[in-house]
Amino acid sequence: MQIHPLEQGTEAWNQFRLTHYGASEAAVMLGLSKKASRAELLRMKHLGDAKQFSAWVQENILDYGHQVEALARPIVEELIGDELYPVTCSAPLMPAWANYEISASCDGLTMTEDTAFEHKQVNAELFASVKAGIVPEEHLPQCQQVLMVTGAKRLYFVVSDGTPDNMTYAIVTPDQAWFDRILAGWCQFDKDLAAYQLPEAEKVLAAEPVLALPAVAAQVSGQIDIRHNFQTFEAALRNFLDGQLIREPKTDQDFVDLDGQIKMMKEAEVALDAAEAQMLAQITTVDEAKRQKDMLAKLLRDNRLMAEKLLASEKERRRAELIEGARKAMTAHAEALQSEIQGVRLAMDMPDFAGAIKGLKTLSSMKDKLDAALANGKAAADMAAADIRKKLAWVTEHADEHRALLPDMQILISKPMEDFTLTITSRIEKDAARKEAERERIRREEADRLERQQLIAEQNRTLDAAEDAAITAQSAPRAVVSPPTAPMTAATRHEPSGQPTLRLGQICERIAPLSITADGLAALGFEPAKTEKAAKFYHEADFSAMCQAIANHVIAAANQPRKEAA
Repeated sequence: MQIHPLEQGTEAWNQFRLTHYGASEAAVMLGLSKKASRAELLRMKHLGDAKQFSAWVQENILDYGHQVEALARPIVEELIGDELYPVTCSAPLMPAWANYEISASCDGLTMTEDTAFEHKQVNAELFASVKAGIVPEEHLPQCQQVLMVTGAKRLYFVVSDGTPDNMTYAIVTPDQAWFDRILAGWCQFDKDLAAYQLPEAEKVLAAEPVLALPAVAAQVSGQIDIRHNFQTFEAALRNFLDGQLIREPKTDQDFVDLDGQIKMMKEAEVALDAAEAQMLAQITTVDEAKRQKDMLAKLLRDNRLMAEKLLASEKERRRAELIEGARKAMTAHAEALQSEIQGVRLAMDMPDFAGAIKGLKTLSSMKDKLDAALANGKAAADMAAADIRKKLAWVTEHADEHRALLPDMQILISKPMEDFTLTITSRIEKDAARKEAERERIRREEADRLERQQLIAEQNRTLDAAEDAAITAQSAPRAVVSPPTAPMTAATRHEPSGQPTLRLGQICERIAPLSITADGLAALGFEPAKTEKAAKFYHEADFSAMCQAIANHVIAAANQPRKEAA
């Protein structure tokens, strides 16, 4: 924020306002002001010519406003417990190529720059709204721009006549959505200002004088002599209908003139009815004159109704043309933005152009409102496109190699930036964890495979060694071999206690790749302790003895001499 040593109301201050985009102008720029139009603000900035207020307005509104503001300031200072100082300040408008900076003329700002003060004169509607805690939308752009420029944390929006008895206030806090809307609005305004051209001088529209038709008169002389000027009236009427009645209004002037012609034709219809009444009051038999009068009245009425329908339909057609023009301009702007964005669609709501001009009568007022609505729509589209570009740039920088994880980018792009980045980061982390788990599973499977291979190789080496030993024993001198230790029998074993739970299948699993049957165990001295159908059960305590007996038997077999083949 840059503070400018300017006193509000001075010529230097007025010139400063002309070369800055002020907070008090933000509502006008956004088309929210009830006091001025966006077109008027563009013209003023283009010409560098501030509005000239009349002496009465200066004395009774502006000067009085400064007086009650000065009276209210010490009351607000007591309320907030700090002093307030009027200050004029500015800040750059991004992008840097903008014509002007944004500014704010604060009615009051604390030395710590954390609290701002904005004062408005009392009027019943504004007072009631603020008393209910609602700052009208027309005033919010000014409040938010003050907060944006000063960096204050709060703004006291005060409505008063300078007395504590007739004062109310509401506290406005910074709103990022408003900040974005105001900045985008000023950027669009800046573009429009750079391309601005003064429109043609606006004409004061008034209906052109309509050549009045001759006064209708009908008099009865005697019993049958009727004197009237219906023929003259008819000639003038047909001349008017053929040569003067507007049948294709195009400009606001044409609409005003046609409205005047319709009023004149209504008056002529009334005059014909009055002539008929006058004639009938003087004579009873006026068949020919009455028929002519009826014909003229119908001619007038038919053409008047045609003109009224033409006026209404042509206004509606021109209104529709203006709306369609604004819609096409908005669509072209959105398409240009879309061409700069790849991979996602720019979601944009079409401004409510029809609602913007509801109730307006003139083409010029409609155009002003549509221009403001179009500018706001373009600003909103620019803001949305900038947000998308920012998010796509983040993806390129942080998640370019993970785009396969983002098939729903169109949905993701609508999230706030923090949620957007958090969602993508979370997906990347989950995918990395999934891939690491898959790699760990593969590593475990490979380790298990290698361990099995080593076990098989070790078993093969053991078998090979046993076979080599047997061959060596056969070729060595014969020696007297002591008989193998006799199998352990039930007489030589301690009888185990408890229920037998060791099944024959479990024994085979434990001594694999060797195997033994119930008969084989019986031959070694181990009878089943329990039999259930085909299942044989042994005591767990006998397992070590079983293994020893089996080993002794195998060793004995290896040491026995082989019979030579015949």
